[in-house]
Amino acid sequence: MSTQPTRGIDDAGAADHPSRSDGFVRGVSGLIGGPLGDHATALDRPAGRENRFWTAARIVLALVCLTLALHWVQKSPCQDGAWQNNVQYTRFCYTDVLALYYAERLNEGAVPYRDHPVEYPVLTGYFMGALGLPVHALGENDPGLNQAMWFYNLNALVLGALAVATVAVILALRRRRPWDAALFALAPALMLTATVNWDLLAIGLAAFGLLAWARSRPLPAGVLLGLAGAAKMWPLFVLGPILVLALRAGRLRAALTALGAALASLIAVNLPVAIPYRENWDRFFELNSERAIDWGTLWYIGRHLDGKIGSPADPGPFEWLNVNIPTLNALSYALFGLACLGVAALGLLAPRRPRLAQLAFLVVAAFLIFSKVWSQQFVLWLLPLVVLARPRWGAFLAWQVAEVGYFAAFYGELLGASTGRPVFPEGVFVLAATLRLTTVVVLCVLVVREILRPELDPVRATYADDPDGGLLDGAPDAPWLDRWRRRPLEPAEPAPAPA
Repeated sequence: MSTQPTRGIDDAGAADHPSRSDGFVRGVSGLIGGPLGDHATALDRPAGRENRFWTAARIVLALVCLTLALHWVQKSPCQDGAWQNNVQYTRFCYTDVLALYYAERLNEGAVPYRDHPVEYPVLTGYFMGALGLPVHALGENDPGLNQAMWFYNLNALVLGALAVATVAVILALRRRRPWDAALFALAPALMLTATVNWDLLAIGLAAFGLLAWARSRPLPAGVLLGLAGAAKMWPLFVLGPILVLALRAGRLRAALTALGAALASLIAVNLPVAIPYRENWDRFFELNSERAIDWGTLWYIGRHLDGKIGSPADPGPFEWLNVNIPTLNALSYALFGLACLGVAALGLLAPRRPRLAQLAFLVVAAFLIFSKVWSQQFVLWLLPLVVLARPRWGAFLAWQVAEVGYFAAFYGELLGASTGRPVFPEGVFVLAATLRLTTVVVLCVLVVREILRPELDPVRATYADDPDGGLLDGAPDAPWLDRWRRRPLEPAEPAPAPA
């Protein structure tokens, strides 16, 4: 019977050094003297046994704090809420956190869902209220208090703590590869979009859910993923890869436990709002069903091409979809569903069982690729997953450069829409969106290649199997899969005798 490799040496083994194992970093390191040498004994000691204060993990945690501090400075021109002369666009500092403090009537003391419909899933609404209502109460007693600034900074503090916690989780999952977490800590996209919205709430909860699964605790893993899904929907997609990999390993009970716990926590968080305030609770779903093609998506790029080759009398298929939104919704969901089936087939049929992070990254990336909405901060969804799935600096940095280019082009588009004077030709923005889309697709292709050729997987060069797999780590394939692979071909029917 074919089996997965058994567990290799534990996390106390020697740490990986990117200047030795990553071709891109090794090449760049030549500019500063070359790869880490054998004399650097402090860093070569097993993870957790270094005798210096500045261990790799502490350096990475310091780096993410520096990135978040730079993000706070970058957003500082907008923190007072007095957005004059389009400063939120010219200084690249727009954030929903400030805008929605007023739009969601938190500045008036409105309780989310009870007094006002909220355009986000329930746990995000709870989070907004938990921070916004105390700020409003303070402001009522102190008219000189800038409520918007206090609300933003309180959110920045909590969301920043969740970002640091996410890095800590990555370090815990990759104790023998601590420098992988530097990809997240130093990501330009994190510096630019950390507090554009509340996505780090879902990311932090999802990261702890993955850690619980890696520690072979499916029940808390499911609860945490369910809570993350109650903040933003995408963490629920991780449950699909868990089910597929558990099916392949014959460990469905653990996966079903996680799935049941996720659904239970999701329902428990939603019911207190969905029952008494159904109409306000429905607002999130209504907006998503009614929304037309949004900026920067695959569909938006198609609309631009329609405009180049079509005419007002024959607008083209993408422009037609923009008007016929139910069809657009159905097509978007169908393409995502087909992509999920492809990921499931890959998980079951690959020569070696893929790692959880690899399949999770592919599913979430597929959702973004085919979605009709791809907001600027959605890049944060992929950051922890790509770090766990493919910790290679070269393609990662190419993707980040594309994201920074899109970020700049997006603000130019916003400024042009606000003033009525285009900042640059529409083709520049479409090109930036195309490059972003292309780099994400390239990352997907590279992850698929490493699934089909596990010897290229950098994580498996350090770990025997899947450090995120929990009960699946090192488990053999289920007997049914082995029998299916060995099933002989059905004999061909004999050709009829000639007359």
